[in-house]
Amino acid sequence: MATEAAHQAEKDDGVKWDPDKLVQCPYDKNHQIRACRFPYHLLKCRKNHPKLAKELKTCPYNARHLVHKHELAHHTETCENRVCVYTEEAGSTNGNWHVPVSTWVNPIATEDWDKEADEFAAPFVWGVNTLLDRIQETRPTNNLGPSFRAPNTLPWPN
Repeated sequence: MATEAAHQAEKDDGVKWDPDKLVQCPYDKNHQIRACRFPYHLLKCRKNHPKLAKELKTCPYNARHLVHKHELAHHTETCENRVCVYTEEAGSTNGNWHVPVSTWVNPIATEDWDKEADEFAAPFVWGVNTLLDRIQETRPTNNLGPSFRAPNTLPWPN
């Protein structure tokens, strides 16, 4: 009911998709919400009004349209967001559909993934981590002589 009025207001308005247009909440008549925030408000207000949420059903063509259960059949027949998929209803007599054919061609036809594969990659073995071996190989080595050792304490207090 409430969204039917909002739905009718959308039809009457010259600017249909104005994000700042105020829309009335179907759960609480005192709520006027901007159209861009309306879907978020519906989710929040549905939680606050569980009894009314059970009575309202969502339009299959537009989730912003909430109507009472007994009005849903009439709404789906007259909803402005309804799209006709049958050619008889759309007014087409021949029934032929023109499907565009893609003419796209890959500009890089010389790509060969087998040639680009890493020849030196280690084979996969379950339970063996070969990545750690590579990391240990790349760690810097200590080039100090045997008479030098690392300090046991840090130069600053803990």
